[in-house]
Amino acid sequence: MIIKAFTRILGTAAVTACLAASSAQAAGYTLTALGDLPGGADYSEAYGINNSGQVVGRSNGAAGYHAVLWDASGGMQDLGELPGGDDRSFASDTNNAGQIVGGSRATTGPRAVLWDASGGIHDLGDFPGGDDHSFASGINDVGQVVGYSEAATGQRAFLWDAVNGMQDLGDFPGGDDHSFASGINDVGQVVGYSEAATGQRAFLWDAVNGMQDLGDLPGGDDYSQANGINNSGQVVGRSSGAAGSHAVLWDASGGMQDLGELPGGANFSQAFGVSDAGQVVGYSHTTRGIHAFLWDAVGGMQDLNDLIDPGLSAVLTYAQAINASGQIVGYGTIDSGYQQAFLLTPIADVPVPASLPLMLGGLGGLAGVARRRSKHVA
Repeated sequence: MIIKAFTRILGTAAVTACLAASSAQAAGYTLTALGDLPGGADYSEAYGINNSGQVVGRSNGAAGYHAVLWDASGGMQDLGELPGGDDRSFASDTNNAGQIVGGSRATTGPRAVLWDASGGIHDLGDFPGGDDHSFASGINDVGQVVGYSEAATGQRAFLWDAVNGMQDLGDFPGGDDHSFASGINDVGQVVGYSEAATGQRAFLWDAVNGMQDLGDLPGGDDYSQANGINNSGQVVGRSSGAAGSHAVLWDASGGMQDLGELPGGANFSQAFGVSDAGQVVGYSHTTRGIHAFLWDAVGGMQDLNDLIDPGLSAVLTYAQAINASGQIVGYGTIDSGYQQAFLLTPIADVPVPASLPLMLGGLGGLAGVARRRSKHVA
């Protein structure tokens, strides 16, 4: 069920007290700081969320930088690593069945991995002839996984499933044999980027049409990349254009749309996740530094820092993913001043008397949403 972010807030109403030490009520969202693994360097990041509110990412703990799973009942759980992993693993995405993908160091090198509740961590392998290096960046509800693997022909985008294993999605002609798959929706459409004769290009791949060039914004330097896709086939990412390197939204009917930037953005923004309702999350440069944003067709691009309680000690820098309830995950500087994963949850509508209308930020009646930039295992 879609939950509205908010419609109107009574101007004279006080912001409610903190829900807990790490969660507080705000004008549009409650902010929950997700903490980190014990014994480490006070560091965590969130990259994916499913419709149950389970969050995945990584954190520094006593055992090193490990992939983590967080939920409201159990807190943050260390997902471990492959044998010989040199204390490095990374969770990039999760589906509604609770399967998680990412990467882990292993004795054979960095490997694409899949975690599930029954079997723990699974090495998804790599392409023959490469340097034993692969990474998984996205998973859909069918259990199909995408990412990249080194191969004899260079770095290649892959599609993996439990029956067929790892499939090479190819690349564009004229490039340098380099492609990367970033996300996949439930009908098997894959997005990412590939080098081409004209530069780096965002692509949309499916089993019937193969790899389609999504183009770029006019007036730029022939650069685009796709980071996420929803079940309607809307794609988000970044492209170079006449106004700079900006977050973009692409669909089959309208092509590529420039989503702009936050005020003072120094001509740079990037989108990582998009929900089935068309809400987009990412980050933008601003006069106050790098800030996380929420974009929709009605309100345009809004700074997520303006949609939480201004009394909180928090700077939200990167928004990575959004689920069907409108919950947003990412990371920023929260509470104690260290980089920490966060979860934003939309606040229910608050009625406003007709005599005191106050529209805040243009978020009225917008639906909540879901995905991520591509990452490599450190």
